[in-house]
Amino acid sequence: MAAPNTPPATAGRPRLSPQAQGMLALLVTVTIWAAFALSARALSSSSLLPADAALLRFGVPIAVLAPALWRRRRRIAAVRPAAAAKIICGAGVPFFLAAMYGGSLTSAAFVGSIVPGMVPLFVSALMVAGGRGAPRGTQSAGLALIGVGVVALVWRFLAPPDTQVLAGAGVLLVASGLWALYTVGLKEVDLDPVGSIGLLCLPSFAVIVLLVLSGALPTGIASAAGSDIVLFLVVQGLGVGLCAGLLYAFAIRRLGAERSSVVGSLSPVAVVLLAIPLLDESPTPAVLVGVPLITAGVVLANRRPRSRSRLRSQSRPRPEVPADA
Repeated sequence: MAAPNTPPATAGRPRLSPQAQGMLALLVTVTIWAAFALSARALSSSSLLPADAALLRFGVPIAVLAPALWRRRRRIAAVRPAAAAKIICGAGVPFFLAAMYGGSLTSAAFVGSIVPGMVPLFVSALMVAGGRGAPRGTQSAGLALIGVGVVALVWRFLAPPDTQVLAGAGVLLVASGLWALYTVGLKEVDLDPVGSIGLLCLPSFAVIVLLVLSGALPTGIASAAGSDIVLFLVVQGLGVGLCAGLLYAFAIRRLGAERSSVVGSLSPVAVVLLAIPLLDESPTPAVLVGVPLITAGVVLANRRPRSRSRLRSQSRPRPEVPADA
């Protein structure tokens, strides 16, 4: 006979803290975003056009989540226009086309370094503009390192000027600024991750369809190679559009906008390493200098300085409590 009051099999099993859950979600997001940076560069040599990749990027999540999005339609429609605009512009069609075009003019290392690496600087600028205080201490040093790292990436293209690479880097900076808007906007909406994906993908897909039907953006998906369609469907549609969207929105709610941008500290390194075997890209001296600087800068920029009140409270003898995230 079974012993009475037998505890369930899951009793006593350690559970991850909210902060640990958020960081785990960010680590998986890093891998997916590295694939995004690689696909942004690979698009220029594939049989797909940017509009085709965008249709997969925003259409696949809608198809997969259609029933769940229908149940959330009222909450999605009730989002404040200002917050919705940050999400739709920040990660929608403007961001996607900027990232794809910038990647076609530069390299995977540029996409993986500039787009996520500059996000902490842009997020901090948005926070200051919103009256939430200027960065201090190591945060300021980290933001400065990020700027120096980006300059190191493009320095050798300044003399003589390589207009293609410089233009691509400028477009990628625009994409990074848009993504910072998305990062801040996610924190301002009262939606779960599925609702956030719907708020982003529904209008973005509609815009891409209108641009294609009007002839503003050409499409070649009907004659594209099946392998290219499958690759971008998996990477852009399922990976970036669905999995990364869910995980990044989850991390934002667990860690906040500023701490979530720490994802950029690992993404550039992952992109550079993966681009060597997958795209036959050899890291240049500029990349070997710029990427570590950006990585170190993002790490420092996401370190929160301890306030004086917290230091005083920690010096008093009292029961230990979990650190505030």
